[in-house]
Amino acid sequence: MTSIERPAIRNLLLAGIFVLAFTFFIRAIAPGPAKAPDYDGSTRGEEVVVHIEAGMSGSEIGTLLESKDVVKSSLAYFRAAVAEPKSERIAPGEHRLETQIPAREAVRQLLDADRIVNLVRVRDGARIKEISRALIKAGFGKGAVSAAFKEVRPPSAFKTKSLEGFLYPAFYSFPNETDASDAIEVMLSKFDFTTKRVNWSYLDFTPYQLLTIASLIEGEGTPDVFDKVSRVIYNRLEVGMKLQFDSSVHYILDSRGEIALSLKDAKINNRYNTYMYQGLPPTPIGSPTIKAIEAALNPAEGKWLYFVTVLPGETKFTASYDEFLRFKAEYKRNYQAGKFE
Repeated sequence: MTSIERPAIRNLLLAGIFVLAFTFFIRAIAPGPAKAPDYDGSTRGEEVVVHIEAGMSGSEIGTLLESKDVVKSSLAYFRAAVAEPKSERIAPGEHRLETQIPAREAVRQLLDADRIVNLVRVRDGARIKEISRALIKAGFGKGAVSAAFKEVRPPSAFKTKSLEGFLYPAFYSFPNETDASDAIEVMLSKFDFTTKRVNWSYLDFTPYQLLTIASLIEGEGTPDVFDKVSRVIYNRLEVGMKLQFDSSVHYILDSRGEIALSLKDAKINNRYNTYMYQGLPPTPIGSPTIKAIEAALNPAEGKWLYFVTVLPGETKFTASYDEFLRFKAEYKRNYQAGKFE
């Protein structure tokens, strides 16, 4: 090394040490994230009714709650909502909330179905027939509901007239003067808002086919295995195997809660019967959640063709028919032992 190189290196080292020391100094004096003003919960005010519009963001809800003195600051609410994954399910409509409460409590109260005025519940995987009954139970006229389902149209990108699959699962509430068409439009708005970042593209399937696949995933699996159920669907379609899903037959029968499917039911001559007909059913078989939609677009990697829920919360997957029969026998033993009650 020459004598000319040594001073240059020394200067670089000194400069590096200075930058490092300055960085530590800045970190030491720089304040951390400001603590958002929040009520401590020691006292509570009177209840107010707060109307949440469909598609409101967390920050918009926080601003509204601050204006009603439900929370002390919109920032405190926003941070509490971000920390609670279920906050994405906060229903549009009217909510009874206490005032002057901690932000975390505000999130909990917004998610409390008992605090929703004129509640209409659209469960995960709900079908149009079930949503129609829920609207009628909430006070909407039967004729008005029937007419609304014929009048309202789903998003044009899906190229269908059927609303099945588009009325997003959530709790809803509607003022007394709301008509049935407006109520359904709110559910569609919730679908649009929840799926606005979804890229409806996977292999050569159309957006509507992908929504149909998502509805089958919702009907057949639980969120922890949605991506595996998704892969089974694509694997069966690829090899030309019938899907043979009980959920599609339950859709025909408009039944819920039944685990076992009779041989007679599996032979129903209906295009939705995936035991009788190959490929996808004509429409979704219910309204899928965003998790099921994401699973339809991002299936797990695997060669599985079969799956069996052998116990509540335990689903086994296999590519082997013989292993599938063993899983099925395990399920029957557990079912007969009352472990599915």
